[in-house]
Amino acid sequence: MIITPSPGIRFLDSARLTRTPFLARLFSVVVAATCLVVSQASERPNIILIMADDMGWSDIGCYGGEIDTPHINGLAKNGLRFTQFYNTARCCPTRATLLTGLYAHQAGIGHMMEDRGHDSYRGDLSRRAVTIAEVLQTAGYRTYQSGKWHVSRHIAPEGPRHNWPRQRGFDRFFGTIHGAGSFYDPNSLTLDNTQIAPWNDFYYTEAINDFACRFIKDHSVNHQEQPFFLYVAHTAPHWPMHARPEAISKYHGKYAKGWDQMRAERYARQKEMGLIDPDWALSPRDARSKPWKDAELKPWEQRCMEVYAAMVDQLDQGIGDILQTLKDTEQFENTLILFLADNGACAENYGRQTNSKKAIPDPTLRQPMTPGELQPRMEPLFTRDGRPIRTGRGVMPGPADTYIAYGLSWANASNTPFREYKHWVHEGGISSPLVAHWPRGIRKGIFGNRRPATEGPLVDDPTHLIDLMATCVDLSGASYPETYAGHPIHPMEGISLAPAFSGQPLTRSQPIFWEHEGNRALREGDWKLVAKHRGPFELYNIRADRSELNDLASALPGKVKALSAQWESWAKRVGVQPWPLRRPRR
Repeated sequence: MIITPSPGIRFLDSARLTRTPFLARLFSVVVAATCLVVSQASERPNIILIMADDMGWSDIGCYGGEIDTPHINGLAKNGLRFTQFYNTARCCPTRATLLTGLYAHQAGIGHMMEDRGHDSYRGDLSRRAVTIAEVLQTAGYRTYQSGKWHVSRHIAPEGPRHNWPRQRGFDRFFGTIHGAGSFYDPNSLTLDNTQIAPWNDFYYTEAINDFACRFIKDHSVNHQEQPFFLYVAHTAPHWPMHARPEAISKYHGKYAKGWDQMRAERYARQKEMGLIDPDWALSPRDARSKPWKDAELKPWEQRCMEVYAAMVDQLDQGIGDILQTLKDTEQFENTLILFLADNGACAENYGRQTNSKKAIPDPTLRQPMTPGELQPRMEPLFTRDGRPIRTGRGVMPGPADTYIAYGLSWANASNTPFREYKHWVHEGGISSPLVAHWPRGIRKGIFGNRRPATEGPLVDDPTHLIDLMATCVDLSGASYPETYAGHPIHPMEGISLAPAFSGQPLTRSQPIFWEHEGNRALREGDWKLVAKHRGPFELYNIRADRSELNDLASALPGKVKALSAQWESWAKRVGVQPWPLRRPRR
């Protein structure tokens, strides 16, 4: 690190100082303290959080999938995989929790991006929460984000911007303020504080990774004396199914065997890898999904999964670019990289059925968009060159003029071996891969509570998004504030994952809790209490039955009562409201 004097400060001659005993001693103390600070600053890691959107637990190769993800697999092989890492089951609550280390209700985003009249459901990041970026800035970190924001209900280009990334601790930002949209023409695309239009041959996944690389390069040139924090928030593989033609062609015919065979093969690989206990049964195919042999429009269904796989593949290729940029700038060895997903696979049938209530747009009424024109809609009606967007059964996804999800049956396979999906808090909705890689900080050959496996050691301790803030604070040497910008701040809810990096067990004193749209759960040790909206609590021993097939609630009513009381106490503390949500009376 190069130390330069601040304006107005004049350095004294060190030779003259050392001829005066008192000044000599003082000078030696100052030099020693300065060297210690410089040493500590250089040892603190850069931290990169990379998150996929709507990706199932088993999609990437190192968690049993057949999709080609060599760069994520490489991180896993030379780092750690967490087998019981949890998210919040939905996109924006997950982002609020990841950014703040609080439960989403405490951060003001108990549901989605609407103000529902309660402080825990404002649809806007609370000022009683601080972001990782805000905290790490106080410890001298430069902070960057590339990708999806989705924690502010204010997305219009004219603002307000008080909860945009630049106003919540990030020195630079490229991405979308909105939560979803076309990969070729996204709504609310923003550079720092200015909304922009996409350029020629734009594809959002590539742009997110390109700007992440730009930020890393710029940092190495202009801010090399500081560590950095980079949050890479992808929208892939969230619908719509959009991918480059060459990426799709790579998977042509790959899924002709269908979702049933895909689930069976992933389940077998997971057992072989040691990711799951062989005693955990594969959950039955969702009753709403037909057997593959009875599926209609098989070429269309295959194409949906081919495009989905291509989207994950392209995300991984971009991660490869980020890794190479770190190596080129000599920052790879001391960078902690964490890769995860925001929720389980998505079973929403968006665009898969013709909507008779929606008028088919007349292409003669729409001219191509001009350069620089902002896309006003999350789901555009036309492409930038004036073609109407196509949806419905049989429309082959991938190009810019389509807007289709891959559907429940493939989502069921993406969540192998678990059941349920995004929205629900059964294991299929909240289980996320978590890969940790840090050459300088993760000790090789010290397994402790980790288990050696074919793709790198495994950490079996239950962990959650709330733990990421605590980990960043721990490794950065930052102090988590009691107040920030004049506002009292909720205490952190999570624990640091750093002990796992040296093979130590993780100790958690409190259960982990969930609530989303009335779906609710608690995890304490091996026990999980879980319920769907309006449904009774179910009870599972996760160590014996993580597939959640043997409900023990009727056999252990006392356990249900004790755990449900803990859940109710937590719900009251963080501001959970009964679902469906009602606005408070004036």
